[in-house]
Amino acid sequence: MKKSPWIRWFEEVGIDDVPVVGGKNASLGEMTRALAPKGIRVPQGFATTADAYRHFITENGLDAKIRALLERRSRGEATLEETGSAIRELIVHAPLPDDLAGAIREGYRELGQRYHRRLVDVAVRSSATAEDLAQASFAGQQETYLNVRGEDDLLLACRKCYASLFTDRAIVYREEQGFDHMEVALSIGVQKMVRSDKAGSGVLFTLDTETGFRDVVLINAAWGLGENVVKGAVDPDQYMVFKPLLGKNGYRPIIQKRPGEKAVKMIYAGKGHTVNVPTPERQRIRFVLSDDEILELARWAVLIEEHYGKPMDVEWAKDGETGALFIVQARPETVQSQRKPGALKVYRLRQKGKRLLTGLSIGSAIATGKVVKVLSVDELDRVEPGSILVTEMTDPDWVPAMKKVAGIVTDHGGRTCHAAIVSRELGIPAVVGTGIATEVLRDGQEVTLSCAEGEEGYVYDGLLDYEVREIDPEKLPQTRTKIMLNLAEPDAALKWWVLRADGIGLARMEFIITNHIKIHPMALLRFDRVADEEARKQILRLTRGYRDKSAYFVERLARGIAKIAASQYPNRVIVRMSDFKTNEYANLIGGRAFEPVEENPMIGWRGASRYYSDEYKDGFALECRAIRKARDEMGLTNISVMIPFCRTPWEAERVLAVMKENGLERGKDGLEVYLMCEIPSNVVLAEEFARHVDGFSIGSNDLTQLTLGIDRDSDRLAYLFDERNEAVKRLIADVIRRAHVVGRPVGICGQAPSDYPDFAAFLVEAGIDSMSLNPDSFVTTKTRVAEMEKQLEKA
Repeated sequence: MKKSPWIRWFEEVGIDDVPVVGGKNASLGEMTRALAPKGIRVPQGFATTADAYRHFITENGLDAKIRALLERRSRGEATLEETGSAIRELIVHAPLPDDLAGAIREGYRELGQRYHRRLVDVAVRSSATAEDLAQASFAGQQETYLNVRGEDDLLLACRKCYASLFTDRAIVYREEQGFDHMEVALSIGVQKMVRSDKAGSGVLFTLDTETGFRDVVLINAAWGLGENVVKGAVDPDQYMVFKPLLGKNGYRPIIQKRPGEKAVKMIYAGKGHTVNVPTPERQRIRFVLSDDEILELARWAVLIEEHYGKPMDVEWAKDGETGALFIVQARPETVQSQRKPGALKVYRLRQKGKRLLTGLSIGSAIATGKVVKVLSVDELDRVEPGSILVTEMTDPDWVPAMKKVAGIVTDHGGRTCHAAIVSRELGIPAVVGTGIATEVLRDGQEVTLSCAEGEEGYVYDGLLDYEVREIDPEKLPQTRTKIMLNLAEPDAALKWWVLRADGIGLARMEFIITNHIKIHPMALLRFDRVADEEARKQILRLTRGYRDKSAYFVERLARGIAKIAASQYPNRVIVRMSDFKTNEYANLIGGRAFEPVEENPMIGWRGASRYYSDEYKDGFALECRAIRKARDEMGLTNISVMIPFCRTPWEAERVLAVMKENGLERGKDGLEVYLMCEIPSNVVLAEEFARHVDGFSIGSNDLTQLTLGIDRDSDRLAYLFDERNEAVKRLIADVIRRAHVVGRPVGICGQAPSDYPDFAAFLVEAGIDSMSLNPDSFVTTKTRVAEMEKQLEKA
């Protein structure tokens, strides 16, 4: 084929040719030249040049006409819609110059020869010469035409692409970005169509789009053509792969697999047309991609990111006829990669206001908004983004609504209640335990919620002015004491990577079970014993697509744990095995068939005593399988485990034996086992317990409860419940001393060092090895610990 000035084949262009073929086509050319040799499949094709567009405009005398229409709008004589429509009409009805049309026809014929077809179906994509820059993405401003077949239809699609340079959204976007309309030209990419209508497609990013965490590949997938995923018209599957372990030692580090509804899929509907149709039920319940395909895309994503040297936004498609995956587009990611990394926010009220309520402050932020008062789970659909949720208390069913709001206010609850724990991890402020919030506040009332004034949180009338200051964690002082995090919610874990913590001292397994599994493990293993018809329906619905119901529990728990562990890799992440009380287990779907009714579940059948019992050890085996999957299959060997509520050394020995039976052997492959020190016997017999474990983690809430004989959930006795009580402090100091004598480290994962500066100082003096804190108190406590350590050095 004779070389034409109007087209370039993808293998003839590279990333430096943006002025010639636009960002999209330059990137396709770059991948074809540089990455296809490394195994990345890119459909073949060619691009028209920017000069071809200018040739088209000049030959048809459109320049002056377009300028005149744009000037009419600037004078207020025409609307945006009128202007855009008029320009597009001009372009679509203007003929392509013969030499340009001939070059496109000839290119189409050669593409058919390359694929051994007379009529090859192609995607016709717009590629503006100023698009896909690192500082501004033009993606989605112009049009793409799919399933185009035949030379005449191709030429029509090309004119439509030229016209799409003046869509209403493109006109506005260029004006906002400061681009001259007439300086931007358009290249057209003509690319072999991947038959994803018969399979699936989607997008991937080489970082987490919510948090900016750089060590993951995030993949979205839906059935059919990719436009639905790109435009957000469908709820896709979501997969996440941990990059540092990808390709190492045979690991398969897929740390998240979340099924989407995938309610519709886009397919071909005749020549050049597409249509959305309902997705068949058999496809809706299936994942679009297999694990092997997820990992292949992730490996490609890493190669693409390494080649371009920056986070990337990539479109992929699977050919339903061949089963092969393809990359069909790649551009720089322009949101998270542009944000300043590592900044933390500190809040301060600038105005005084009428104080309406007082409670415990959770978090350190300030939020303003309109009250939405919700008294039951049935009313959660009333919760709007950015509102202030006011309720009596929350439970796991409320989490989706809690993720929407700017702040939370409750009547009941303390620092360890559900609303407090979830709000901390979501990074939203909450004022809990006000007693009368649902009586005092009214729907639609404008309020300010402040958790930036110390231990007490306040709700003020009206929208008060406040300031937000950023702190760079890189500038935080170094400490001898390891400062770690308490986490439970996998979806929130990646948010806190910027803190540069020393690991996670407490990852709460039960929160993953409650929020991401929801079913009692024994109800999955003994489904025939579940008599409750509604529970049976829920279990069948949640586990659809799983041949083995127990695999649903293991896979979801493993990936939840792995996502938390990945957020701090390679630092140690200590996962506490399930620590539900019997009443909490009973509230899981199907749980009532397997749980006794206890008068005082807080000191009943919980923790270690369950793991070796005939009534639960098969459920504990599923927990062990999940840990093994996260460590052995995904490669997250930074995971350690912790045994809660272990009353005697004999129990510790029994639990270790059961763990070994289930493939978790202390010391094997570096597995460490820790003990929650939360019962006075753990302190008195510290040396005996130390023979069975690698370290201790003090649970100050339960240790206080059992030392002072106070139910920590009792409102009446709350005034007596204080971790700073001298009896509790003496036990803590004693276990630190005893453990150190036998060479075992001691940490603390309770709330006390976060809440009380004097308690943190006491722990430093006592020689604590680590403190595990809620993320909202990390900065202030780390700073306080550094100061205390300096004082001790001087003393």
